[in-house]
Amino acid sequence: MASVTIKQIRKTYPGTGLTILKGIDLPIPDGSLTVLVGPSGCGKSTLLRTLAGLERPDSGEIRIGDRDVTQLEPRDRDVAMVFQSYALYPHLTVRENLAFGLKLRGTPQADIDARIAEVAPQLKLDALLDRLPRALSGGQRQRVAMGRAIVRRPSLFLFDEPLSNLDAALRGEVRVEIRRLHDKLGATMVYVTHDQVEAMTLADQLVVLNGGVIEQAGPPLEVYAKPKTKFVAAFLGMPPMNFIDATLTRDGSTMRARAKGLDVEIAQARLGASESREVTVGIRPQDVRLTERTPAPLDMHFELVEGLGFESHVHGKLGEGGPAFVARLEGEESRNIPKWGKLALDVAPKDVHVFDRETGRALVE
Repeated sequence: MASVTIKQIRKTYPGTGLTILKGIDLPIPDGSLTVLVGPSGCGKSTLLRTLAGLERPDSGEIRIGDRDVTQLEPRDRDVAMVFQSYALYPHLTVRENLAFGLKLRGTPQADIDARIAEVAPQLKLDALLDRLPRALSGGQRQRVAMGRAIVRRPSLFLFDEPLSNLDAALRGEVRVEIRRLHDKLGATMVYVTHDQVEAMTLADQLVVLNGGVIEQAGPPLEVYAKPKTKFVAAFLGMPPMNFIDATLTRDGSTMRARAKGLDVEIAQARLGASESREVTVGIRPQDVRLTERTPAPLDMHFELVEGLGFESHVHGKLGEGGPAFVARLEGEESRNIPKWGKLALDVAPKDVHVFDRETGRALVE
């Protein structure tokens, strides 16, 4: 395995003037599973293809281990890629698909057989080795595609949205298999997805991209709990974070954010030269709770309750005709909500996020 270093990678597609990657700097530790996540068009797949050698950057440097691979052909980079489309040979059996890349490299047959015998049980393919791809389910085909990469024993594994063609149940199953394989192999992996659940559950290092730049990178729970920008806060979490335009002021020894239907304490914030400023407050639906405080920090007038059994999503507005707001309530309190009315809600100061209204940068330290 090997670490990966990406330095100032830029990529503009000729004839379009569209810059997809705008000076990407990213260290990928040896043996880590790094997940690139973001909306369509953010540059995550282009960055992955650049790592694979399928795209050439306009400038910058890519190192795998101690080798500069920026200008090397894909076959010379010692990487293996798992595609969204499986890319299996339909006329070859599972065994032959697994062996194909090794045969092209002149690997002795005895070594090929040994590697397949090692990998097939890990992916639950040992009973399927003589089947053709058309006789396999979608999840089994994706396991074959993964196995074909694993038997090569590359320095770097690249996954390009490998689960997007699977249904929800299979996605969960194969996602667990990928995490188990990573932990067992200790391999360096880079994984691209637009699915935040995949990103949060798989990543050692989560990288959120937007418009060709990295908005934030770090351990997934840290990125989720301490988003550095409004974009990151909005992208991670379901239901999405609530955003309310408010005025941030100092109230004695505390900070408070106030808007229609909202008066909450802030744990910490940077006011700058002004003792009052216009901001955007972010509150995750799951961070609110019912309260008997009067007046309530969050005065919610709700119109719709989505009952999910173990929890309910309550949709409404803060105050009379104020900003839209969603609350997620769990347990017994989620089953005793009338179909319409008012909720008195509270939120802990540490769970209130504050963003500069112009730049979108986080103000809470």
